[in-house]
Amino acid sequence: METIKKNKGFGNWIRTSITARMLMVGFLILVLLIPLIYIKELINERSQRQEEVVSEVGNLWGTEVLLMGPILKIPYKTYTESTTYDTETKKGITKRKTHINYAYFLPDNLNIDAHVDAIKKERGIYETSVFSSEMAIEGTFGIPDFKQKDVLPEDVVWEKATILIRSSNLKGIKNQIEMQLGDETTSFLPRYKDQQNQSYLTGFVPMHELESPFLADGALPKTKAVTFNTAITMNGSSKIRFVPVGKQTKLHMTSNWKDPSFTGNFLPEEDEEKSVTSEGFVANWNILQINRQFEQSFFGSLPDLKEFSFGTELFVPVDEYQKSERSAKYGYLVIALTFLVFFLIQTISKINIHAFQYLMIGIALLMFYTLLISISEHQNFLKAYLVASAAVIGLITLYSKSILKHRKFILLIFGSLAALYSFIFVIIQLESYALLVGSIGLFIILAIVMFASRKIDWSSGA
Repeated sequence: METIKKNKGFGNWIRTSITARMLMVGFLILVLLIPLIYIKELINERSQRQEEVVSEVGNLWGTEVLLMGPILKIPYKTYTESTTYDTETKKGITKRKTHINYAYFLPDNLNIDAHVDAIKKERGIYETSVFSSEMAIEGTFGIPDFKQKDVLPEDVVWEKATILIRSSNLKGIKNQIEMQLGDETTSFLPRYKDQQNQSYLTGFVPMHELESPFLADGALPKTKAVTFNTAITMNGSSKIRFVPVGKQTKLHMTSNWKDPSFTGNFLPEEDEEKSVTSEGFVANWNILQINRQFEQSFFGSLPDLKEFSFGTELFVPVDEYQKSERSAKYGYLVIALTFLVFFLIQTISKINIHAFQYLMIGIALLMFYTLLISISEHQNFLKAYLVASAAVIGLITLYSKSILKHRKFILLIFGSLAALYSFIFVIIQLESYALLVGSIGLFIILAIVMFASRKIDWSSGA
């Protein structure tokens, strides 16, 4: 009998003590954080799946386009001498050894006219941007300066000079590349280039080489500058960029894509010719040698210059998973504030709310995020958010009707949830002012809670 009385006393303390209810609510919040973590992992998993699909489509259609060239490659001779001594005659024998090195000369002028015809490709519920680009490239090679390395004219191997073009996307090239160089026409073939030692780098974009056959005498800038022009048609995805190898590089780009993101080391010129409209964009770049951090010629080896690239990303502006992830970050706040409202109502009105009922309300709040993710994969984020929030608010309001009984409390629950989800939606849409608006909102919520709880006798039933 004594044990039964103790159990009844403990049960009565759980039902009537404010401290006990606070501990119970706090414990349930901690328990509900576990499935919230799994929801975040679900969002990351779906986001990674989207990236895999985007990469798969890009590999089939053509990866991002990064173009560097054309570059004039000329071999030259250097010599080393070594002396050996005959042990019998004690005389020194001098041997001269010839080495072949390479010099790389960048064009004086490089003009690129690129038209990018972009479309959206869908794979299941995912979409990405792909494009077909037509590039007209022209410019001038000046007379190579070998004097800076003290290379004699007779040591320059003009007959084995070639032209190089580097590209990240050989698979996407759709025409046989031919270049008019001076009085001659030359074509290009791929050359193997080992890049395994760099493939581990984050964001590494492999560059492949195209090289011409040995140039005819009429194509060489021996005594005067030589002009060149070529055309390249290339499929790609996501980005199109160029390395400004010209002493003066000009790029004129047009596209039907309405959401460009200009990336790289250089932005387009702000002039009357640059425009972004609902039908596409027009942009112009004019880059001088003094704007970059590399010279016009290299001896020995040609460095990787893609860090100086510039161009355009065909940005897909709607990232539903990113917005869903930002929504889930406020899941702790939503659960805690909703439980706080029910706790205050329970404390003020003396209505008994069971732990199981708190748990059902918490699970309903978690269902918002699964609904949001699944619906946003088929509709835009606004529709998904409205449907998910309306469903959860309606479910909890109807459920609270059987718990709270009084109409004013039911309306309070409805109004609190509607205001809370509206507040979260506003924060998600903001970028620059998200912290400011969030801080002000939380301050207002704190003020309301302090005002509502000012008359509660916290010492009773403790």
